[in-house]
Amino acid sequence: MIAIIAAQHNPNQNHLLAALPPEIVARLCEHLELISMPLGDVLYESSGPLQHVYFPTTAIVSLHYVMENGASTEIAGVGNEGVVGIAVFMGGNTTPSLATVQTAGYAYRLKKRWMLEEFNRAGGRRLGAVQNLLLRYTQALMTQISQTAVCNRHHSIEQQLCRWLLLTLDRLPSNELTMTQELIASMLGVRREGITEAAGNLQRASLISYRRGHITVLERSGLESRTCECYHVVKKEFHRLLCAVGNR
Repeated sequence: MIAIIAAQHNPNQNHLLAALPPEIVARLCEHLELISMPLGDVLYESSGPLQHVYFPTTAIVSLHYVMENGASTEIAGVGNEGVVGIAVFMGGNTTPSLATVQTAGYAYRLKKRWMLEEFNRAGGRRLGAVQNLLLRYTQALMTQISQTAVCNRHHSIEQQLCRWLLLTLDRLPSNELTMTQELIASMLGVRREGITEAAGNLQRASLISYRRGHITVLERSGLESRTCECYHVVKKEFHRLLCAVGNR
């Protein structure tokens, strides 16, 4: 069974790994471990030491900040475009955020030792290929985090919901999401009633269909017309920074 599952997955399903030169991917593949990520699985706790980095392929991971009273809000999401655990190669080794699986799926796990060895591999005064790529990804992730803060402060719940749906769709192979309104409200840090009203507006406009924790996007262009500029800022920055690596 394990062999069958492994045959259905490839490291190149993660966009960061796919952007690396083949010889580096071949070197990393000796240490990459394909793992299942069940919904709600905790990859690392707030302020806990990080022992691995994770390259999602079909899973989506949510990065949360948890308040002292237990309330939490998503500050960023990571799917097949990125890597979870940037504190490993940024030198901090711990982070105040909490990483949990938002959408079940698979990822490749890499031990801290091998990540640091590859990250620090450079030639002369030039940045190594892995270092260059991951620093650019980190800048793009910082853009997502800062834009999320701006969006939560200045835009309507409906605009925030559209942004969140679009960013999630970008990481999935289909237009269907398994997600309850309660969980979305927790992600966005708003009341469930606000999500219910916003989702109802989108459903009446025939942009989405919602039933028993399943959301189907019927008209993506309609969501894009209703979202705020935050979605486009984040998407443009990821494209600019990560495509620049391949065009060097």
